[in-house]
Amino acid sequence: MNKNIRRTALALSLAAGVFASAAQAAFPSDKPVTLVVPFAAGGPTDKVARELAQVMTKSLKQQVIVDNSPGAGGTVAAKKVLAAPKDGYTILIHHIGMSTAPSLYKNLGFDPNTDFEHLGQVADVPMVMIANKAVPAKNLTELLAYIKANSTKVSYANAGIGSASHLCGLLFMSTIQVDMTTVPYKGTAPALTDLIGGQVQLMCDQTTNIAGQLNSGAVKAYGATTMQRIPAFKDIPTMNEQGLKNFQVNVWHGVYAPKGAPAAAVEKLAAAVKEGINDAGYKAKMAELGAAVPNEKNASPAGHKAHLKAQIDLWGPIIKKAGVYAD
Repeated sequence: MNKNIRRTALALSLAAGVFASAAQAAFPSDKPVTLVVPFAAGGPTDKVARELAQVMTKSLKQQVIVDNSPGAGGTVAAKKVLAAPKDGYTILIHHIGMSTAPSLYKNLGFDPNTDFEHLGQVADVPMVMIANKAVPAKNLTELLAYIKANSTKVSYANAGIGSASHLCGLLFMSTIQVDMTTVPYKGTAPALTDLIGGQVQLMCDQTTNIAGQLNSGAVKAYGATTMQRIPAFKDIPTMNEQGLKNFQVNVWHGVYAPKGAPAAAVEKLAAAVKEGINDAGYKAKMAELGAAVPNEKNASPAGHKAHLKAQIDLWGPIIKKAGVYAD
């Protein structure tokens, strides 16, 4: 009798294991995958996310839907993903802010290095220093002179603490050793609206957000934050070539699953990310927005994880020196 019970228990255990393995192998089978975006719809990260969701949907053969959960520099979305069931059906896309959050937030509540599975980077987005058309400077040299002569009057807009525009501004002011009046907004859209309207003078923003304004001439462009000129905007010189040596802000975007998600799901998600960024249509759309897909190393889970750690180490001292912290 005991032998029969043991045999039955063993059979049930094996059957459960086979069933679990089959369920994992079938991921994603019964519901859409939710890609959580830390910023509002229509913003630069949202634009990357929606293009990525389309190509990942094709790869996974299951719909990938975008869920905008803005707030607290992206930390609201990160915590939302960590609080969701760890089944692979809720994942996160985040930009460079994932690497600055540990320095900006004293009580962050999670560790970007250890609490997530790193699925790969999906986009490298350059930034451009722009101004409203009333600013008299014709080039970066004249702009720097204008800022130094009017530092108390020149206002710099950003999309909020921890945003890419905020970080670019910190680095810019640190580099030129001049403090400007900073005006934080709740997102890039209202900041850009006020810049065009003349309420603020300067902003550093991602090309994915300002491509239309750059092409139409609605704003003045003073320099790209890349070492080489942006292929989609070859007429805009880099900050580096204009004298701000090695000035570089690359807004990279990566995709994350919560630590503890099934290995089979993580593997399929990483494969979908890789296949997605190699899609010709996705590459073309990124190029149209002035962005690019990452190199093969950073597109891999291991490369993504190593790059994140290096970026945390890079931005920590800059933020500490600036003395900027969020609640």
